[in-house]
Amino acid sequence: MGIFKIEGGTRLKGEITPQGAKNEALQILCAVLLTPEKVTINNIPDIIDVNKLITLLGHLGVKITKNGPGAYDFQADEVNVNYLETEAFKKEGGALRGSIMIVGPLLARFGKGYIPKPGGDKIGRRRLDTHFEGFINLGAKFRYNREDHFYGVEASEGLVGTNMLLDEASVTGTANIVMAAVLAKGTTTIYNAACEPYLQQLCKMLNSMGAKITGVGSNLLTIEGVKSLGGCTHRILPDMIEIGSWIGLAAMTRSEITIKNVSWDNLGLIPNTFRKLGITIERRDDDIYIPSHENGYEVKTDIDGSILTIADAPWPGFTPDLLSIILVVATQAKGDVLIHQKMFESRLFFVDKLIDMGAKIMLCDPHRAVVMGHDFKSTLKATTMSSPDIRAGISLLIAALSAKGTSTIQNIEQIDRGYENIDDRLRALGAKIVREE
Repeated sequence: MGIFKIEGGTRLKGEITPQGAKNEALQILCAVLLTPEKVTINNIPDIIDVNKLITLLGHLGVKITKNGPGAYDFQADEVNVNYLETEAFKKEGGALRGSIMIVGPLLARFGKGYIPKPGGDKIGRRRLDTHFEGFINLGAKFRYNREDHFYGVEASEGLVGTNMLLDEASVTGTANIVMAAVLAKGTTTIYNAACEPYLQQLCKMLNSMGAKITGVGSNLLTIEGVKSLGGCTHRILPDMIEIGSWIGLAAMTRSEITIKNVSWDNLGLIPNTFRKLGITIERRDDDIYIPSHENGYEVKTDIDGSILTIADAPWPGFTPDLLSIILVVATQAKGDVLIHQKMFESRLFFVDKLIDMGAKIMLCDPHRAVVMGHDFKSTLKATTMSSPDIRAGISLLIAALSAKGTSTIQNIEQIDRGYENIDDRLRALGAKIVREE
């Protein structure tokens, strides 16, 4: 197990380029199973979760060629579906939540898909009902072995298009159902579909492979099934969650940082949400420039003067993956903020570590916390802490970089699951961070 040792209180400076988007990569990689032809994907992030999925695809028989950093060719012309029933797959598939999205493509192309109960962040219950209800609506038969938590869907006679209303706008659920429906007979309509940029990217990729998907970017998708899909070349968007992390880092450490090539048009509410905390964000072509905030940043109240509330919501609402960053940045704002995490009941539990560092936070319940900012009149204090999940981990890392003294963060594999070479990239900005075993 690795640890980070961070000497805080250092101002950073420079330029940084965001990695490819983790959440898009997990969807796009699963889609290569839909065709026997070669698929080329660029800007794949070199992170634990994505690399685990690439390894899983290889064990399924997908031919994988690495062309360079973040650039791969995939060809699924000899898929071994029998691997799905092995003990090795149960162990491998259960270690990664993104593995759930192999089920839709395998079901569509081979008539069956299995998956053990997937792992991932420990941020509360994350239901899979939307995925399997969608498959059942398309005509698949569902089975579940409670003893070893093994899920299966089968459609020996193929899937048939239908109309469905999703019970929640699940991103991975929508992606899985879309990948199943593109090869179904007839037309499928999905209402209350997720419409995040990464889901839009998946639909655009599938259309370039020969799928017929309309309504991309809305919550009503129409999919006319086709008999087969071909190959394509696809480039993954920059990671909006990492971009938000760098914004938070710049503000908390009062550093002057430029974030390069951010794909502004796909950031949605992210820039304006940070601006509500008083953070200056300048658009320079497709870059974000954040000045050093010598005088701190002041929270904007609502029009009637009431406390600012920042809550997560399905896209185009504010992404839940950045609420942890917003919370830690608010600890040094001038003013108070109510953070309302609606989607996951355990995601705010890391705030006890921030309280130990001297942050003024009142945890109201599992979903809400009030943060009373220090306005940099009192710095956070260094401590030893453990990373509970990816986003809380990066939030604690940002807190440590702003704190007085040397902090230790344990269980940094959680951070490595979502952030590529994070310590090297921080050192390039001037951060004092060391990775130790």
